Amino acid sequence: MTPIDLIVTVCAVLSPTTCEETHLVFSSDVSLRQCTMAAQPYIAQWVSEHPKWTAVKWRCEYPRNNQKAFQDAVWSVG
Repeated sequence: MTPIDLIVTVCAVLSPTTCEETHLVFSSDVSLRQCTMAAQPYIAQWVSEHPKWTAVKWRCEYPRNNQKAFQDAVWSVG
């Protein structure tokens, strides 16, 4: 399995302008695009464990070369 860095932008529930990026390791034999599309359950789990934060967008990158997943494939929670 290849590790993929799932980078989630999260904002504080009580202060929506306070945002930061959190990095989750997504280990799977999928492409960056597939990671981006399959990330929702992992993000939902993280948010349920961190109720003071809400996810607003995410992307997948390979950790070694920091190559961004398709720029047009960044998804936002709406």
